[in-house]
Amino acid sequence: MNTKKVTVAGGGVLGSQIAFQSAFSGFDTTIWLRSEGSIGRAQPKLDRLHKLYLADIESVRAGLGKPNAAAPAGFGLKPDELTDEKLDELAARVESAYKDLKITLSLEESANDCDYYIESMAEIPEDKHVFYRNLNEVLEDKTIVMTNSSTLLPSTFKVDFTKPERYLALHFANNIWRSNSAEVMGHDGTSQAAYDEAVEFAKALHMVPIKVLKEQPGYLLNSMLVPFLNSAQYLLANGIGDHENIDMAWKIGTGAPYGPFQILDIVGLTTAYNIVANHPEANDPTTNAGKIAAMLKKYIDAGKTGVNAGEGFYKYR
Repeated sequence: MNTKKVTVAGGGVLGSQIAFQSAFSGFDTTIWLRSEGSIGRAQPKLDRLHKLYLADIESVRAGLGKPNAAAPAGFGLKPDELTDEKLDELAARVESAYKDLKITLSLEESANDCDYYIESMAEIPEDKHVFYRNLNEVLEDKTIVMTNSSTLLPSTFKVDFTKPERYLALHFANNIWRSNSAEVMGHDGTSQAAYDEAVEFAKALHMVPIKVLKEQPGYLLNSMLVPFLNSAQYLLANGIGDHENIDMAWKIGTGAPYGPFQILDIVGLTTAYNIVANHPEANDPTTNAGKIAAMLKKYIDAGKTGVNAGEGFYKYR
């Protein structure tokens, strides 16, 4: 077990993944949640990750000795290191991560002796400001705080910290044990030491650090991905195509493994809704932002929030 402590605030789609990967990578990991109800929503996600990691290990085991055998990049094993013994070790680490992950409702407890504190909450600026101000009251001087926000800038929230130089963004892609990028982005007051430590922390999680040189809403990945997803949602919300044909057009035309609505199901429709809801035109139902927000809200209200719910634009049960 790594002696350093990690806390992840939020147990949503990515918060649960970050916490599980952190525990799998040997860090003493805690998830902070707001309420008992949040625990009830987060635990099934952790249960699912436990099964997915083990299933991926067994899939690799079935391919041992075959050409192009490879483990998910976030497992930290090169192809020439793959053996039954190494896979047994990985499986043991998955079981330890699942067993040792802690959940707390106490903000003070979550910050106690914490080295890396990762905020992965909904894209609601007001809620983040309140959370950060409360966290700042119990934060230790040594802690580096990182946001996994998809589109909001760290400079927006640096005012909430006594030590803003130890605050920056560390943004993960979905299915982080497979798509193992971690974008590191500071604000104008982030210290070089904190930035460099965030890069090393990403490496310790078996991520590839992607250095963003200056603040940009959406970093590098989402600056490309969000407009792409918005274009697909525009087509659906305006009745130009249905989700299956839009996905088919993209996959056949580009050779991509997933269409935009499959990606949205993986990201989670609540996250997609929160992003578009921050747009100034989202409250006007005649605008494209308003139409997309209304469309997503209809799915969310029906409980169809994506893969983790068993249904989004597609069914996964």
